Amino acid sequence: MQISLPYGKEKQLLDVTEALVKGVLQSQIEDYHPEKSQTELVDEAIQNPIESPKLSQLAYGHKKVVIIASDHTRPVPSKIIMPLMLKEIRRGNPEAEITILIATGFHRLTTREELVGKFGETIVDTETIVVHDSSATDSLVKIGTLPSGGDLIINKLAAEADLLVSEGFIEPHFFAGFSGGRKSVLPGIASRVSVLANHCGEFIAHPKARTGVIEGNPLHIDMLYAARAAKLAFVVNVVINSEKEVIHAVAGDCDAAHIKGREFLGNLCQVKATPSDIVITTNGGYPLDQNIYQAVKGMTAAEAAVKQDGVIIMLAKSNDGHGGEAFFNTFRDEKNLQQMQNGFVNTPRNETIPDQWEAQILARILLKAKVIYISAAPETMIRTFQMTPAKDVKEALALARAYLKNEKATITVIPDGVAVIVK
Repeated sequence: MQISLPYGKEKQLLDVTEALVKGVLQSQIEDYHPEKSQTELVDEAIQNPIESPKLSQLAYGHKKVVIIASDHTRPVPSKIIMPLMLKEIRRGNPEAEITILIATGFHRLTTREELVGKFGETIVDTETIVVHDSSATDSLVKIGTLPSGGDLIINKLAAEADLLVSEGFIEPHFFAGFSGGRKSVLPGIASRVSVLANHCGEFIAHPKARTGVIEGNPLHIDMLYAARAAKLAFVVNVVINSEKEVIHAVAGDCDAAHIKGREFLGNLCQVKATPSDIVITTNGGYPLDQNIYQAVKGMTAAEAAVKQDGVIIMLAKSNDGHGGEAFFNTFRDEKNLQQMQNGFVNTPRNETIPDQWEAQILARILLKAKVIYISAAPETMIRTFQMTPAKDVKEALALARAYLKNEKATITVIPDGVAVIVK
């Protein structure tokens, strides 16, 4: 049995005895083929907004318009979405002063090369683009208090806009339930203070802070409040397949449109777990597998399918290294995973340290299963995270079987760990 697994901008081929494979967990997204083109799907959504006036109507009379756009870590097809949004805004207000605000959240700043890759040369050269910096206090302003009690501080450009809108995509999210919609504000353009309060140990440990769960999810409650407080008036969100092509689009109110989008996605991407000794997964390839930090997301799908004390094999190119200095330092400085977990849960909400949430979830995964990590990252770095490095899936399988002392260990394959909700 041969299965192609995304790895960076390439593929790795898994060659395994079919009798050992208990299941291949895939989203049905790949079986969904819309009759319209990507541009037609997005434009149709924009022209038929959900519980909102048209974008052109919203733009009328509003001079300072800010469009929140995702950063380099998200495969949002902005080359399709952004020109249509710009056109619609200017149709309603040709004099609008438009700023594209890159929602880096807690990530590193996006480079010009990455902006060109995302939007194309024309938009980068002709439009005003500002990259959000969550640490630049002079460009941030407090606009309220989150339901959780944390300060809600966001980018001044967004707070002072006459009209705030966003683009993005909807996918399963490992603790916010789903990406997209309200997430463009928090964490997208929020201060590190607000992000840390929202991503606290108590919330990450909450049983509702899981992939595909919205109702009762404390992180989502904060995020939706932040979007409303920031007056996020209109969103354009898409659902994409493994080729990063638009297969569905929604637009309109940041919550109502997001609900419709996640209903569509949820019907296609929910899969039933088939517990196995070994679970092999990926982060969907580039751009989501550029670092270890992001790869934790794909591992949570495997976590839901692997047996206790089993093995997770994770493929993530990680050419950008660990992806978070504090994330790396946490594992460098604390070797006892249970003590690490206890420390996170007992850390007061307003004392959350950077990247704590990612370390907390990785520690939780490692307490359940051994992780063998296939990447281009330095082996010493992989070992610091208490994972075992491997150069390819063949070597990783051999290591897994040796660890389990079982050549006939059962296997579940999740070709794209960030594209499915494993129940």
